[in-house]
Order: sequence, then C-alpha cells, then structure tokens
Amino acid sequence: MIMNQIDARQQLMAITAEECGELTQVCMKVLRRGVIDDELRTKLLEEAGDVLCMLELMQQYDIFSWQELEDRSDIKKGKLEKWSDLC
Repeated sequence: MIMNQIDARQQLMAITAEECGELTQVCMKVLRRGVIDDELRTKLLEEAGDVLCMLELMQQYDIFSWQELEDRSDIKKGKLEKWSDLC
C-alpha cells in the first residue's frame, strides 16, 4: 500500500495526536482500576514522556516557544484553582 506523502509538520501533528490519545487511554485505565499500580505507573510515564517529546519537537519546529507554553500553563492552573482541588 502506498501512503500519501505528508510533510514534517503534518507528521508532527499526526504523531502528537496519536501520543495524546495513548496517554488518554492510560489515564482512563487508572480511573477504571481506581489505583496506580507499578504497571500503570510505568505506562503513564512512557506515554507522558512520549507527549513531552512531541511538545519538544513542536517547540523545535517553531510552532510555539517554551515561554508561550509556560504562559498557557499558568492560565490553566488559574482555571484549575477555580474549578478543581488540584492546585
């Protein structure tokens, strides 16, 4: 099977979406099991690390800067302070 050629940024977006989906799946397994055992912790670490790798690549491809990402993170933390018990 011959796949359509996609450029590097398209690959970056596709792989990032896939990695985020894999992290989502592990998070849902944690919710279903109600506990983070050694196996799930390892899987969470793997998937979170994969997402971090993709964020690093997005920064390298000048999609956003680390400062922009940190600024957005601060905004999200503000929302979490209002709507959750996490911060």
